[in-house]
Amino acid sequence: MTSPSSDSPDSSSLSVHSLILHATDNGVSWITLNRPDAMNAVTWDQRERIITLLAEASADPEVRAVVITATGKGFCAGADLRSGGPAAPAHDRVPGDVARTIRLGAQRLITAVLDCEKPVIAAVNGTAAGIGAHLALACDLVVAAEGAKFIEVFVRRGLVPDGGGAYLLPRLIGPQRAKELMFFGDALPAAEAEHLGLVNRVVPADELKKTARTWAERLAAGPTRALALTKQLVNASLDSDRTTALAAEAAAQEINMTTADANEGVASFVERRTPRYRGL
Repeated sequence: MTSPSSDSPDSSSLSVHSLILHATDNGVSWITLNRPDAMNAVTWDQRERIITLLAEASADPEVRAVVITATGKGFCAGADLRSGGPAAPAHDRVPGDVARTIRLGAQRLITAVLDCEKPVIAAVNGTAAGIGAHLALACDLVVAAEGAKFIEVFVRRGLVPDGGGAYLLPRLIGPQRAKELMFFGDALPAAEAEHLGLVNRVVPADELKKTARTWAERLAAGPTRALALTKQLVNASLDSDRTTALAAEAAAQEINMTTADANEGVASFVERRTPRYRGL
């Protein structure tokens, strides 16, 4: 893998660049949480780095898919409460501080995944808890190692789920199942998460990265703008009525038919050959 020039850190940003690794390979942007001693709990600066990398992936025509994964035994244990945040001690807090922190922090992270213009795959290598679970579930596709677990840990800390959890989970598995996970905070094994529809595929741990790479490279070889519009349509449909959804679909197809890849797809069908998409 080769890192793009924008990833060359200066001395002031060396720490966050070592804790959130980044490399681009074969059209795929790999974002790797690399703080295994803390089960990859994220601090505010690590969160900002992930948000920035997702924004850069959207803007870079050479990036056509994204994978978010982690090192060690955990995918992400959630927000690092020791670094501050809404659950930090309240001695200097004033009304509005908590809501602002969540809005500008956890919610921005999840929104960055949902709004990324490239398909995003979560390769969940271990426990995904709290905001870590929501980071994975906000991705377009989720591949999990057999030993991975998902935990709505907030209730164990006496907290309300944040980071979009009460938005994401009911839309993925329905309100009753979502409440069960959030009310009890029990660990959900990967196999059961797959059964509920939270995970697309469960694989042995030693096949996780290979599977994620295969999927990501298939997406990277696809019609990138069509995939972006499809992602946008599906995400928006969960909040839309039928009339709005169908109007959005027609508008998206109108926009897509101006792309080179759409014309290539039609031409290759007529000419009975394999399409060669360039992401344009």
